[in-house]
Amino acid sequence: MEKSVFIGGGGENYGVQQGLSLKYANRHGLIAGATGTGKTVTLQILAEGFSAAGVPVFLSDVKGDLSGLGDTGSEEFKLHQAFTDRAQTIGFADYVYTAFPVVFWDLLGEQGHPVRTTVSEMGPLLLSRLLELTDAQEGVINIAFRVADEEGLPLLDLKDLQSLLVWVGENKDKLSLRYGNISPQSVGAIQRQLLVLENQGGTKLFGEPALELADLMKTAPDGRGNINILAADQLMGSPKLYATFLLWLLSELFETLPEVGDPDKPKLVFFFDEAHLLFDDAPKALVDKVEQVARLIRSKGVGIYFITQNPDDVPEDILGQLGNRVQHALRAFTARDRKALTRAAETYRPNPRFDTVDAIRDVGTGEAVTSMLEAKGAPGVVERTLIRPPSSKLGPIDSSKRKELIQASPVAGKYETLKDRKSAYEILAGRAQAAASEAEVAETEAEELPPMEREFNTARRYSGSRIKRSSSRDRSMGQQFGDAVTNAVLKELKGTTGRRIVRGILGGLFKGR
Repeated sequence: MEKSVFIGGGGENYGVQQGLSLKYANRHGLIAGATGTGKTVTLQILAEGFSAAGVPVFLSDVKGDLSGLGDTGSEEFKLHQAFTDRAQTIGFADYVYTAFPVVFWDLLGEQGHPVRTTVSEMGPLLLSRLLELTDAQEGVINIAFRVADEEGLPLLDLKDLQSLLVWVGENKDKLSLRYGNISPQSVGAIQRQLLVLENQGGTKLFGEPALELADLMKTAPDGRGNINILAADQLMGSPKLYATFLLWLLSELFETLPEVGDPDKPKLVFFFDEAHLLFDDAPKALVDKVEQVARLIRSKGVGIYFITQNPDDVPEDILGQLGNRVQHALRAFTARDRKALTRAAETYRPNPRFDTVDAIRDVGTGEAVTSMLEAKGAPGVVERTLIRPPSSKLGPIDSSKRKELIQASPVAGKYETLKDRKSAYEILAGRAQAAASEAEVAETEAEELPPMEREFNTARRYSGSRIKRSSSRDRSMGQQFGDAVTNAVLKELKGTTGRRIVRGILGGLFKGR
């Protein structure tokens, strides 16, 4: 089992060791099964195995149970004898209790180090998903981001975005000529959604100092990989916020990390619990984004493992990228459940010793149907596997132990103090203040002018006293009027009517003679 993560025992009497090759661990994976079948324990022992191999791990603790990774298992635990017996059954000879290096994170900043990003880093696509915006409203968000780039307005937190949207609404006529229609209704709807996000604690996600990805990829002094645990028990009350944050984190890893090809072991393993939340009602653009990340991020040395109840929760195009699989029991109570069970079984390479459909339906708690990638990335034969017992504490740790681990963390004190540097909110507020000051100065100067000049400037009365006309000759108004009449008469006399008048006058004179 060298260069692999020990999972458990398979074969006859569970005596054949089953492992996940580190070389193919970045080919992603799936942990699935009904509630209560042992998915959380499988996630725990995989995190232990990767950490022991020097691979950093990031996982979300949805129920609070995974915090036990930071504490040692105990012989006084009620399942101690069962764990010992299982270790003997599967040939886990060096099974001992031990704690693992953990770093606790929390978007709300209560159960771990605060973890933040900026509005700019989140981007318009994920932000629109988070706010559940329509296409028209998403267009306005894209315009706002473009304006922020062109105007040099950093978008760090929610108040930056809110103030920018106010400015966009006030200048909608000018901006619409360049970017397209900006309706006040769309701006108002986005502001309402931002208020909802703010009430859900979303303000704590955005700001600085922003999370540095390097802090998720550290190893402990003894060479074991740090296990980064995101406290998500309260965060699950805002499922869109939870899913959007984890997708942002994946996207940042994809865009930031360099290409490494196929390393001997991953640079980071990312576990996405409650994966169905990522795809529920997700627009196609977002699903395409996840597929792109899943397809290409393995070349960055990152492995993604989705944890969900049913494989059908993951879109087929993404499911096809998940080569390492641990399938706990699926219950088939309805016709739809039976179809899902059959589809799940069809994705495995058959084992002549048993029927895969029956195995997936019948495996007990702590047992699973497994298939891991083998030489050249080929899927292994499906096997019924008894999952190994965890070495760390099974269940949550108490608050005092958590506090102790947070204080001893390698990033202690780095993210706790919120920074509020000059950004869009301050810049726009400064512009508004400067404009107001200029208007006040202009008004004061206008009030200090002489009455006649003040009234002239405000167009209240026209006296002509300040108008000096330029002319080649100095003529009075009467002379100018007389010249104008003379010119008009001469012009008329030159025309047809003038000739008739002249002929009539001359004819009368000569006729009289």
